[in-house]
Amino acid sequence: MSLHQLYVALLIGGLVLLASIVATRLATGVGLPSLLLFLGVGVLVGEAGLGLPFDNAQLAQDLGTAALGVILVEGGLTTRFSDIRKVLAPAGMLAIVGVAVSTLVTATAVHFLLGMDWQLALLLGAIVSSTDAAAVFSVLRVVPLPRRLSGLLEAESGFNDAPAVILVLLFSTTPLTLDPVEIVGTLFYELSMGAVIGMGCGFLGAMALRRIALPAAGLYPLAAFGLGMLAFAAAGTAHASGFLAAYLAGVVLANSGLPHRSATRSFAEGSGWLAQIGVFVILGLLVSPAELLDEVAPAIVTVLVLVVLARPLSVAMSLIGFRIPWREQAFLSWAGLRGAVPIVLACYPIVAGVPDSWRLLNIVFILVVLYTMIQGPSLRLVAERLHLIPRDTTREIQVDAAPLDVLGAELLTMTVLPGSRLHNVTVLELRLPDPSVITLIIRDGHSFVPQPDTRLEVGDELMIVTTTATRDLAERRLRAVSRRGKLAYWFDEYGDPG
Repeated sequence: MSLHQLYVALLIGGLVLLASIVATRLATGVGLPSLLLFLGVGVLVGEAGLGLPFDNAQLAQDLGTAALGVILVEGGLTTRFSDIRKVLAPAGMLAIVGVAVSTLVTATAVHFLLGMDWQLALLLGAIVSSTDAAAVFSVLRVVPLPRRLSGLLEAESGFNDAPAVILVLLFSTTPLTLDPVEIVGTLFYELSMGAVIGMGCGFLGAMALRRIALPAAGLYPLAAFGLGMLAFAAAGTAHASGFLAAYLAGVVLANSGLPHRSATRSFAEGSGWLAQIGVFVILGLLVSPAELLDEVAPAIVTVLVLVVLARPLSVAMSLIGFRIPWREQAFLSWAGLRGAVPIVLACYPIVAGVPDSWRLLNIVFILVVLYTMIQGPSLRLVAERLHLIPRDTTREIQVDAAPLDVLGAELLTMTVLPGSRLHNVTVLELRLPDPSVITLIIRDGHSFVPQPDTRLEVGDELMIVTTTATRDLAERRLRAVSRRGKLAYWFDEYGDPG
């Protein structure tokens, strides 16, 4: 590629990116997942529009898989564990049992209704079985829901990509062999190993970031995001579920009290949007509008099967034994959004050489468009009719934490020892150099914030925040008062070391 061609490619890419960003404003205004407009941009730029040819399913699969990893890391980094902690069990059942039930119901229906052979029917059922993380996270930003319900939707969309991918890969083998033991064993290994790798990367990364002072605040979001992608790649290398690893690593990192949480969240959301735009535009390029017309009827049948039968049945069977109110189950049944994941998964059988698999891509493309047009704008109305939108939708404040070195500050700790003349000295009489302050006193196992008239006692543990520039003066003053009392300067005691 010449330098001129590079500039032209960057110009086109920049224009497409800006057009897609503007499109998100239009989409979110009506509660519509922006993926629909991104797909439209891809189709417009493609051979039926501006004439850019693109039929590389392998490249689309690779880029789409990487983009889904980014989206799942973003989902994890923007998820509060307090919101999903109590719904992990039902979310796990929705992710595993729900995907299995939806796959079987959809495959059986399209096999008998559309005359599709069993391999394509099972592939179609698995491809459309999982809810889409990008679509769900996008809608949840504009539809306020109770925390438990939104947490259940988030956790399900973060978990259920993994079993769907595993089933698609198993059904893409030619000739198709269905060994229940192999399927269960593969699911167990990939999900369990993916969870271990994801949580391991999250915990170890959080420990490292809490102990290593990075030279710039902007490096913390990069490090957190990089750890999520590391978990994604490490799990994939181990033939485990990279999607599950990426999401869990993000959840662990986001809820470990890391510095600059707000900046990390903002960076993750921006990266997620970029990944969505990229993958949807590429997938829009991949389809041929002329070939879509023949698959409109099969796509409509599949949508009806999913909406009326497969999704409600999978929700009902997954939540047996859980005390989930019928209103929330009804909303979950309706809110099974499909987006990038099914279209990316439709590339897998094409790359694997499954006969007639391009047909699946066209069906899934139409299905996603229909699903989005029907469900996206209606979610808020459905939630209101089911009385699920809280009256108080006030947004919570975001409290951030920054390492002291970024602020040019240091935390000093000391203990008032027996014999020290700090005993009975008030905080005001201590007269630490400005800006230095005793932020916390731990006394007899209890901590409290001292007042100016608080008197220090033997055994007190003090936490003192000061600046790097005044640290030496603060230490000198503490030593001076400890040696000669609050009138140390009268006795020419200035706390020299030693």
